[in-house]
Amino acid sequence: MKKIMFLIEEKKQEFAKLPLFKFMQDKKLQPRQRLSFAPCMAHFIMSFGDLNNYVLRSKQEEETLQRIVNRYTYEDDNHWPWFLTDIENLDLNAEMSIPQALRYLWGEESKITRQLAYQIAGHTLQADPVIKFVVVQVLEATGDVFFSISNEIAFELQALTKNEYLFFGEAHIREENEHVIATAEAENFIAEIEFTDSQRQEALYVVDKIFQIFTEWTYELLAYAQNHPVEPAKLKQFEAAQMLCV
Repeated sequence: MKKIMFLIEEKKQEFAKLPLFKFMQDKKLQPRQRLSFAPCMAHFIMSFGDLNNYVLRSKQEEETLQRIVNRYTYEDDNHWPWFLTDIENLDLNAEMSIPQALRYLWGEESKITRQLAYQIAGHTLQADPVIKFVVVQVLEATGDVFFSISNEIAFELQALTKNEYLFFGEAHIREENEHVIATAEAENFIAEIEFTDSQRQEALYVVDKIFQIFTEWTYELLAYAQNHPVEPAKLKQFEAAQMLCV
């Protein structure tokens, strides 16, 4: 497992250098603009509960790794309501009819977003617990990169608006750090896991493919933000609020 974990860490460092994260850290842009891609994330964020419930989780818990994966799925079950609240607090929600909402969610602009859930499910639904566990590690690695940066933006926004941003902010980071797989006991157990040759090959393939689709997703989110800039009037409201806080 150590070699797989080293590979995940290596790819995580590459992932952190992608243009989306430079955009998110660009202080020349208003903080709300740097999260303006949030609506494009909706399909994946709202699908994540189903991935936990119906794909990663299993009633067959004979193996310790599956028990760890199951605990992770329960710990990660409650984040989608935070996302909805943050969309409201970011004032990025829009009134739509049901047909309009469906066209939006299944439109061309978010096709990679939809593929995230499908590919994760495809790699894990019938997989051995060790492969499910590897996928969880990749999800944690990509999430750590994203949320460590979004948390900084949420902190800026909270100072301006006095709203708490649960999904993009500190609450999410705190829960991520408390996951069962982040404990020293779990890490020691993980370090001793040995793969069969076929499991190792599958794990290497899955790590590569999941990072690949997440990388493609970052470009889709960046394109969405660039194609849907926050309205100048809305930005001026944030600027006015900032002046009042000085």
